Amino acid sequence: MDLNATLILLVAALAVMVFAGWRGAQPPNPFKGPRMTPWRFIMLGAAALALLLLIHLATLFGAERAPWIP
Repeated sequence: MDLNATLILLVAALAVMVFAGWRGAQPPNPFKGPRMTPWRFIMLGAAALALLLLIHLATLFGAERAPWIP
């Protein structure tokens, strides 16, 4: 995956993470019924994806992992 696609997906994951965090922090409204969308889980999934994309971005800029010595 190239740099442009990584940055676009990273921005999208961050936007989903912020939106889901905001929606998950809203107080429940008992008149509308229970919330059926798991906003906290969506926020955690987007944060995990953003972390993986940040690692991929670091490897695109030349970061390498340390060699494993048994």
